[in-house]
Amino acid sequence: MVRGKTVIEKIENTTSRQVTFSKRKGGLFKKARELGVLCDAQVGVLLFSNTGRLYDYSNSNTGMKSLLERYQQVKEGQQFMSASAEAKFWQAEGERLRQQLHNLQENNRQLLGQHLSGLGLEDLSGLEKQLETSLHNIRLAKDQLMIDEIEEFNKKVNLRFHHCNTTTSISQRVDRFISK
Repeated sequence: MVRGKTVIEKIENTTSRQVTFSKRKGGLFKKARELGVLCDAQVGVLLFSNTGRLYDYSNSNTGMKSLLERYQQVKEGQQFMSASAEAKFWQAEGERLRQQLHNLQENNRQLLGQHLSGLGLEDLSGLEKQLETSLHNIRLAKDQLMIDEIEEFNKKVNLRFHHCNTTTSISQRVDRFISK
């Protein structure tokens, strides 16, 4: 079913207007998040409802405040960050990446059964569930690979069997022809 074109004008019904606002706000924030992920862009969205409530979204690690400061700098004619601001940015980015690497290494160690002493019961249960899910997925992949290999083997056996029957049939015909 094809939807008709939506006329862009103020919605008079208050309930419908609020529902539309809520849905479109969610869609706008989703698109902003996707834009940030796909294009590695810093995205910030500010939105005020008709009641004056503030809604905001920022994918920046330093938050909306840093995005607004950057916006102000650019708006005032400072198209690029100063050398010290850029150095601070890259230092923060480096620290963020170091922390992310540390977290990934720690997670990897935990998956290998190392460095578990600091984990609580809930963390250990979550780790166990994650390992069980991984093991299940590995077994499924292994089973599928084995099934594929068995099917391939059966095809080869059937081809050879058919070839042997054909060869036997031909040799039987030749024997009958010669014996006549």
